[in-house]
Amino acid sequence: MAFLRRFWQRDGGEQLAACTALDVGTEFAKALVFEIDGQDHGTIRGVGRKRQGLAHMQSGTVADIGAVVDNCAVALQEAEEMAGFRPSQVVIGIAGELVKGFTTSHSQERKKPDVPITDAELQKLIDGVQREALEEAERAITWETGLPNVDVRLVHAAVTSASIDGYAVTNPVGFRGRHVRIGIFNAFAPLVHLGALESVAAELDLELLEIVAEPYAVARVVGSEQVRAAGALFVDIGGGTTDVALVRSGGIEGTRMFALAGRAFTKSLADRLDLPFPRAEALKVDYARGLDVDRREEIASIVADDVAVWAAGMELVLDELGGGDLLPSRIYLCGGGSRLPETAAALRGEAFWRRLPFSRPPEVSVMGPEMVESLDDATKLLVDQQDVTPLGLANQAIELQAAQDPLDAALRRVLRAMRL
Repeated sequence: MAFLRRFWQRDGGEQLAACTALDVGTEFAKALVFEIDGQDHGTIRGVGRKRQGLAHMQSGTVADIGAVVDNCAVALQEAEEMAGFRPSQVVIGIAGELVKGFTTSHSQERKKPDVPITDAELQKLIDGVQREALEEAERAITWETGLPNVDVRLVHAAVTSASIDGYAVTNPVGFRGRHVRIGIFNAFAPLVHLGALESVAAELDLELLEIVAEPYAVARVVGSEQVRAAGALFVDIGGGTTDVALVRSGGIEGTRMFALAGRAFTKSLADRLDLPFPRAEALKVDYARGLDVDRREEIASIVADDVAVWAAGMELVLDELGGGDLLPSRIYLCGGGSRLPETAAALRGEAFWRRLPFSRPPEVSVMGPEMVESLDDATKLLVDQQDVTPLGLANQAIELQAAQDPLDAALRRVLRAMRL
């Protein structure tokens, strides 16, 4: 698994000097080549992109491996020629409705609270969390597909919280107490989706450092104290899917994706205006940028109708993610679909937020590349909302270089024992 390869590379003691981030999107394959300057910083040296064909990707997942490999190869070559070098390792993003990300918390009452917690006891607790999370993911994906025995695999995992008798700790080992609680974020996907991306990396002759759920990557790029304290919602409106991540209580609580995004908006324009798909896409992009376009009023009316349906989907997703608790009142948008002014307006509308557990009207902001503080763009080509996701993937490679804490080490040992 990619997650285990990530740890094996770390154990070898060799630090990455350069890496590639590959965002295999529904509309575009995007590649970034970057140098890692230290444990918490990198510099983008090359950027490449190639439009995907309409049949190459479906709702964020690979539909034609050969065609996607060809598209990614073009994007990679452009980025590598610009950078002047070719890294051997890659981080790839994964999206799609059947990618499930959630935080599982598990509590255990200790029979001997006066005895210090040991490494073995911590590993046993984490093992219980992981097995419970896998069962939950299998149930969810089986229910959604209607297929029994779907092979579900772990994409990545991270410890989000630990406490003893309600007291937060970063390493429970050595503490005494009765009630130990561990929270772990896990992202799971069907083997068919994960395997397709592994095949893409192999065909491109790149070592797969990690596959990461894209909403998780986006949610990790903003590290402000305000976000950690008050929480936030991150919404990436891509070509095939809208990806949502909930950050609450200092950690990523869950991610969801649904198949309504930019390509659906374009298809609606093409159908209702009787236009070829490429022409409808160009009109949509120009309209979103505020340029003067023909039939602007018709376009605005069609987009408004589609965004109303999209907002209803958002409402369902947030209702599920929130679990009945208050939602954070800060929403960050990114992705090409966030260019449409109607999307942000829909989330600010009283008709939307009144039906959800917000304590006050949400503050909606559109993210830009400048918000990714861990990376500098030497190319000056990353300029808008759709560049945030590949930057988030690059940020994940940088995070892999950070010093591993004891909880991560315990999680690594458990995952190896489970042979996920």
